[in-house]
Amino acid sequence: MLIIAILLIKSLFIMIKRIGILTSGGDAPGMNAAIRSIVLAASHFDIEVIGFYHGYNGLIDDNCKPLTLRDVSSIIQLGGTILKSARCPQMLQPQGLKQATTTLLKNKIDALIVIGGDGSFKGLLSLQDHWHGQVIGIPGTIDNDLDGTDYTIGFSTAINTALDAIDKIRDTADAFERVFLIELMGRHSGHITFNVGIACAAEQVISFENFSPDNAKETLEKLAADIHAAKKQHHHSYIIVVAENLWQGGITKLADDLTTISGIDCTACVLGYIQRGGSPDAKDRILATKMGVAAVQGLLDGKDGFMVCEQNNSISYLPLTLTIKHTKTVSESLVRAQDNILALTAKQNF
Repeated sequence: MLIIAILLIKSLFIMIKRIGILTSGGDAPGMNAAIRSIVLAASHFDIEVIGFYHGYNGLIDDNCKPLTLRDVSSIIQLGGTILKSARCPQMLQPQGLKQATTTLLKNKIDALIVIGGDGSFKGLLSLQDHWHGQVIGIPGTIDNDLDGTDYTIGFSTAINTALDAIDKIRDTADAFERVFLIELMGRHSGHITFNVGIACAAEQVISFENFSPDNAKETLEKLAADIHAAKKQHHHSYIIVVAENLWQGGITKLADDLTTISGIDCTACVLGYIQRGGSPDAKDRILATKMGVAAVQGLLDGKDGFMVCEQNNSISYLPLTLTIKHTKTVSESLVRAQDNILALTAKQNF
């Protein structure tokens, strides 16, 4: 039995000679660390790695190059992705999937690793219907909205980047005794907003978890009342962090509406893409490295159609179909702490 097991393991190693890799969708700090990790792990098993440029466009256009140890020797500290990234509407069409399949077959790719978010994984699942090589995903998105993993690559750095920016805005808010509304990224997820809001001691956090468009008027009235109540205590700054795609008309409209109803000048600030750039922090570098090694090891173990994930500090694998359902929610403890204690305490500090 032992000999049979050894032969089976060896057969898995022999089956995979060449791995394709691409980064897709929004860039996230730590993607380069994951690329480096994959190349190093593959090299350990004498597997060649082919990098495809500009996401799935590289598959459709056959735009690729072999990645060597030299190519990844000094990239762990770099933001963005050396393979570039892009959206690819063609992957939603049969012809695009056919071209991608042709490229994979032409380059003799045995397995494909995609680093990205839910849109990237949907493309990977669609590709499975046309191509019979192994596929595995690595969660790379600052939004932290993929199910099954505690954290995604880029989330930690995005929080720290936003935190640094808001700390600087707080200085100006203090100097002018102003109200600032700051919009944070996250698409339709409040993970960044709540984590940053609490870390920067924001007086108010408005996100999908504690706001309904049906109650927009009530929200404005409550914010105005809270600002006035805080202002009566003593002069200080007042920071409100808001999730993007939340308020109809955007955060500038919200600031204008709040200025009108409160009679106090409110300034809007959109952090935007600054949250996606910059050198990855230690947490993202370590997470990306662990996931890159796990992706290669998973392929060698026969994993197909899975995402590498981290749960309770342990690396595991989850079917891609389960990772894109968007059932992952912000920690209840964060929401309760902000709404029931921290926001109330903040009224005394303005």
